[in-house]
Amino acid sequence: MAKTADKERIAKRIARAGLASRRDAERLILFGRVKLNGETLTTPAVTVGPDDVILVDDKPLPDIQPPRLWRYHKAKSVMTTHRDPEGRPTLFDALPPGMPRVISVGRLDYNSEGLILLTNDGGIARKMELPETGWTRRYRVRVHGRVDPARLADLAKGVTVEGVRYGPIEAALDREQGTNAWLTLALKEGKNREVRRVMEYLGLPVTRLIRVAYGPFQLGQLQPGEIDEVPKKVMRDQLGLPGPKPAADKPAARPAPKRDARRRR
Repeated sequence: MAKTADKERIAKRIARAGLASRRDAERLILFGRVKLNGETLTTPAVTVGPDDVILVDDKPLPDIQPPRLWRYHKAKSVMTTHRDPEGRPTLFDALPPGMPRVISVGRLDYNSEGLILLTNDGGIARKMELPETGWTRRYRVRVHGRVDPARLADLAKGVTVEGVRYGPIEAALDREQGTNAWLTLALKEGKNREVRRVMEYLGLPVTRLIRVAYGPFQLGQLQPGEIDEVPKKVMRDQLGLPGPKPAADKPAARPAPKRDARRRR
């Protein structure tokens, strides 16, 4: 029997296998696509141990691999989803051969571009998405219209748009070009289409949106469609993950017996 310390919620176990985020894993369960020891589950309120057999769509879970993280430059007109019902291209279709199954940390909408973080560990993805993690998302945004600096500054207090409350947004005007302007925005929540909705509320429709940073991770010089793995030490340091276990100490070698310097004559 598995120890209590070895047990965990089944959605977390599925997420750690990199098959889905924890939230998506719960949906799979509610849709009847997950079996535990031969029985179809109807609720995610189940704990499992290392000896339990879990099937998703009648396939066993992949073995849990050490967590990894990648930076990816999502191009415009690409979906951040594994399957699109309308048949539009997804970033997962374009990943290089040999990549393990990965999930995205948050999303960018179809017409947005820039930095997407990918990981093989759904638990890490969930941790990085939570607002309480405190990571800032930074965007370069091109808008159409005349920018009112005072209204832009007021975004630092938060704003309510059509009944939805958005947290503080740091917004700076970089430059104006005729009836267009480039802004830099920084926010911590990252709600669905937050930047576009807040800008439209100010009368500034977005014509281009590029995410340039997610927490400590930067887009840098990555070109659209390019991917680069974050060094494991950097990932562990930034996420507060434990380092690799030290190798077991080898038993000390016995000293060679000393030869007697005296010789019999």
